[in-house]
Formats: sequence, C-alpha cells, structure tokens
Amino acid sequence: MYNFAMFIALGADHAGLELKEALKPLLDARGVRWQDFGTSSAAAVDYPDYAAAVASAVAGGDADRGILVCGSGAGMAIAANKVPGVRAAAIRDTDEARLAREHNDINVLTLGARRTPAAEAALILDVFLGTPFAGGRHAQRVQKIQRLEARLQGGPQS
Repeated sequence: MYNFAMFIALGADHAGLELKEALKPLLDARGVRWQDFGTSSAAAVDYPDYAAAVASAVAGGDADRGILVCGSGAGMAIAANKVPGVRAAAIRDTDEARLAREHNDINVLTLGARRTPAAEAALILDVFLGTPFAGGRHAQRVQKIQRLEARLQGGPQS
C-alpha cells in the first residue's frame, strides 16, 4: 500500500505536539521513515517556524512529503504554502485526504489537533500515504498552480 522508501518530515507547534507524537508510532508501524523538525515541548512557539522547516524539506527534495500539526491545521497550511513547490491542505477527514491527494497532489498534510481525534488522524494518515495522484486532467491544473507560483515568485515558467 505504501512506498516504503518514502521519507516524511514532521512538525508541530505546541498545540499539535501530542498528536504529532501519536503519529510517529503509526509511521513506524507502516515502515515509513520520518524526521521530526519540532517542537518537542509544550511551551508556546510560533507555528510558521515549523511549517517553514517542514515545507523547505519537502520543496528541497529532502523529504517526499510533510505532515504538520497545529491547533486548527489552517495556520500551518497557510505558512507551508508560502514555500514554492509546496501544496499543503488542512484535512479533516479521509474524503478530503483522498481528494486532495488525487486531484491536487498535496505533498504536505496539515492536521488540527483541536478538531482531529488521534483515531481519525490515523485514518487520514493512511489515505495521505496510500493515495496516488490521479494525473490526467488534474495534472494540468497542478501545472497551472506551479506556473502561477513561478510567476508570482519571479522564477521561470514551465
């Protein structure tokens, strides 16, 4: 079901710490390698710092995908999407996870610890890891996103 060579970058703020920690043994049980980019404490921190670290690892090719956890999932998604090459989405259920992977080829999953129970997060994780990008008509849409991103960043357009 999974690409066992997949490497996941993990990150969370203080609100997402507990759920991030709960994801680690799930990744281990599925044979997926990961690196934790923090935080490792319940002390208040700024979520954009962790979103930037994980998103940069994904965009730079050091990680295949990323998982970020904050209170709602929204802040992490907003911050991660500022990094060129990242397509992050705040996901609340398995249907959203499947559609976001199939249609949008998301490479960063964000979860809201205050609204996503650990059992639901485990199901979402399985869908995020196991659902391939559908390509086809969706590929041209993702390419349009990439061209928009390149134009706004002043980079090359493909």
